[in-house]
Amino acid sequence: MPADLDTGMALTFVDGKPADSIPVDDRGLAYGDGVFRTLAVRAGRALLWKRHYAKLATDCRALAITAPDETLLLDDLRHITADMPDCTLKITVTRGSGGRGYAMPGTVIPRRIVAASPLPDYPAEYATQGVNVRYCAQRLALQPALAGVKHLNRLENVLARAEWQDPSVAEGLLLDSDGAVIEGTRCNLFLVEQGKLVTPDLSRCGVAGVTRDAIIEVAAKNGMACRIETVRRERLEAANEVLLVNSLIGAWPVARIEGRTWNHFETATCVRKWLHALADPSV
Repeated sequence: MPADLDTGMALTFVDGKPADSIPVDDRGLAYGDGVFRTLAVRAGRALLWKRHYAKLATDCRALAITAPDETLLLDDLRHITADMPDCTLKITVTRGSGGRGYAMPGTVIPRRIVAASPLPDYPAEYATQGVNVRYCAQRLALQPALAGVKHLNRLENVLARAEWQDPSVAEGLLLDSDGAVIEGTRCNLFLVEQGKLVTPDLSRCGVAGVTRDAIIEVAAKNGMACRIETVRRERLEAANEVLLVNSLIGAWPVARIEGRTWNHFETATCVRKWLHALADPSV
């Protein structure tokens, strides 16, 4: 079974009430008309909550959807963590119910879905010994208007993840239609080049994750330069280190991609320490 497949029972609230379904005319279901965020909750505290809510609100604005008030989401969180204090929390905001067709209804009420499921049980050695990754054949289409937004249209990621079943492969890397390396199927990406961080340019496609933004910010505070640039396969494979990051895994170093291997992960260790320190003041 793939390590990133969530098979645990979920606890779900829809618009503040326990539920396990949504109306069939929901525009998120019909058109992917919405956004989402996934984060870790430990001991009832949502890690990096302020950053996740800010990103959710920003992505909602990009689609002209009214973001739910933060107090409503925190109420949902309190209800959920009373029963599941350690969990993976997924917050989905759709445009709401609407009629058939792409045209937006004149009056529509956004729908919020907050679901908790067990935290993933990744092998501890992924963080210390690195992971095996592969390149995906699936390419990301260029769409600057949606670049960076974690919208509900994730078919490219689904198709990419369907390319392998080998449990020894922890992640697949996605390139765009021009051949630039953009991200993993569920992670952002950093390279280490001569003591400096580089992360792919997401101005034309890809998801700008909270962990990626946090690392860019905290690296500067710790005196490590971080550049946002075009990354191609040759550059990635020449890097001193390659890191995969997201809100659930933190930072995993890449140990192998095709014929290239790495076995020194000093920067990955530093990044994990930075992320741990950032998580302390969570809600």
